[in-house]
Amino acid sequence: MSRALKLCCLAMASFLAVLAAVVISLSLTVFKPKQPEITAHPFGLENLQFNLPANDSSSNVTIGMLVTIENPNYSGFEYQNSAAQINYRGIIVGEVPIERRMIPARSKVNITSTANLIMDKLIAAPGFIGDFLAGHLEMVSAARLPGKVVVLKIVRFPATVNNTCRININIESHSANSKCITRIKY
Repeated sequence: MSRALKLCCLAMASFLAVLAAVVISLSLTVFKPKQPEITAHPFGLENLQFNLPANDSSSNVTIGMLVTIENPNYSGFEYQNSAAQINYRGIIVGEVPIERRMIPARSKVNITSTANLIMDKLIAAPGFIGDFLAGHLEMVSAARLPGKVVVLKIVRFPATVNNTCRININIESHSANSKCITRIKY
């Protein structure tokens, strides 16, 4: 083998080793996946009225939802149509449709949706009357968003985002606050 060919092979091997080290170090630091932050903000509670005893308990109530998703990653996330379930004391009392969307890398996106509460299930739940009279309701929403992580608009691999939000509704002030926990699985 000629000396020039040996030097070329050595230079190529050195280049590939440096490139591999750079890719590994970037994937473990800068490109390391971070958990997205999702916050649910119910609005339209000023029109929410509960009449006890309920005259028509088969009615549904719709509450507007503003969902803020902050993606701190250097990769985007594209998810499919899904729905979040709203639980009150372990009973499913509503659903929030979540439409398919692409969340770009390192961005913050606001999504509006509606929460459809089934009033007969909510009112029939054990403890509802006590919570209502105390002036607050605590609900939990859970969503599973299957989708794909998109890196540089070229590489795509499957991932699922699981989100759980605790939503506290203050009946007297017609306000609500939420605290969400989000986990992404690759």
